[in-house]
Amino acid sequence: MTETLTPADDFTVRRMTPAEVALALDWAATEGWNPGKHDAQCFREADPNGFFIGIYRGEPIGCISAVAYDNAFGFIGLYIVKPEFRGMGFGLRLWRHAMTYLGNRNIGLDGVVAQQANYRKSGFKLAYRNIRFQGVMAGGACADVTDATTLPFEQLLAYDERCFPARRPRFLARWLGQADSVALAVVDEARITGYGVLRACRAGCKIGPLFADDGQIAGDLLDALAARFPGQLITLDVPETNPAAVALAERYRMTSIFETARMYTIDAPAIALEQVFGVTSFELG
Repeated sequence: MTETLTPADDFTVRRMTPAEVALALDWAATEGWNPGKHDAQCFREADPNGFFIGIYRGEPIGCISAVAYDNAFGFIGLYIVKPEFRGMGFGLRLWRHAMTYLGNRNIGLDGVVAQQANYRKSGFKLAYRNIRFQGVMAGGACADVTDATTLPFEQLLAYDERCFPARRPRFLARWLGQADSVALAVVDEARITGYGVLRACRAGCKIGPLFADDGQIAGDLLDALAARFPGQLITLDVPETNPAAVALAERYRMTSIFETARMYTIDAPAIALEQVFGVTSFELG
């Protein structure tokens, strides 16, 4: 006889411990999301209270992140239910918990395009698509590129805020300083004109964010970042609404392999999308 599961009686949702954030990233790796080697430690810095795990009869079976960057903006990610527990209502319970936590904020997500209709039922509206590109490149030296961690942090944070919907100082400080990564910037007459971070993942590397005033600066950063990890498969997630970013990926002969639907519950934030050549991550925005 097949046992009837009773989620309402035996399922609870609570905040993750640090170890459980690492477990969620293991699940993400199983799903093929290829997280960074140190994403667990970095992600928690965005909002230590915004990571939730679903427990069924004492066993962790699902997770979701709901990062509250400030009182106005939040982002949903890491939405996973273990395959053997799907279709039983557990995911909906996790979803509702995350949405309740974020409250009336403008909430963003990068969802599978096929799930847009489901997200619309929760009040999300399509803003644009993000396209995932991959490729191997040799990279090259650029005299104008410098170590981003040596720059005044407040200046770098101010540049980041032009391209991201909220200030994220705790996250950014940890992201820039993580192991197995490199953070580079271009400075022109004491003014930051672009910066990017490349981090080692479980397979290859990812670049994110890649923010720059124009395509030439973004290309210089891409060259310099790739040169630090030669021969590695590099992933870059590009907003389709920035044609210069798409052209950059294609110029480096990167291949489009996947896309997401960037959606928000309110209007798309007023950021400089023309300067976004690579989003930070699909999990955090």
